[in-house]
Amino acid sequence: MLNADQLSLARQVDLVFKELETELGGMTSGTVFIQIRNNVIGKFGIRHNPIAGRNGKLTEEEKGLSASQWQAFRTMAIEALKFKKYWTHGEISYEFALRQDTVVVDAVLESNYNMANLMIQRYPRKNTANTYQDMRTDLSS
Repeated sequence: MLNADQLSLARQVDLVFKELETELGGMTSGTVFIQIRNNVIGKFGIRHNPIAGRNGKLTEEEKGLSASQWQAFRTMAIEALKFKKYWTHGEISYEFALRQDTVVVDAVLESNYNMANLMIQRYPRKNTANTYQDMRTDLSS
């Protein structure tokens, strides 16, 4: 059996969309989010407002994405990965909506960095016996 880290990110996004296909079939708008750590998808899901209010009345959505609209959304989501450059940790959000029977998608790519990891990799501690070193020497480098 393959581990998630053995699959390309594009293949992982494809699996996410296959998992969400039924749920997306009941929605006309929302945000699919995917959290990435070491180029592996961890948490993913959909942010969605299931009840819309207009003219003082609350109504549920009648229909969601059709099979062809879902396929177009999935293709655009995978294509958006071409704009992911140089980062391994972050989140991708795909905001989608049906407009005149066409699915419209905006992709937001967010990279995350951790200062503690950066400091450990670039500036390893030389003197670990003393927790609080002279700050003047730390700031001069």
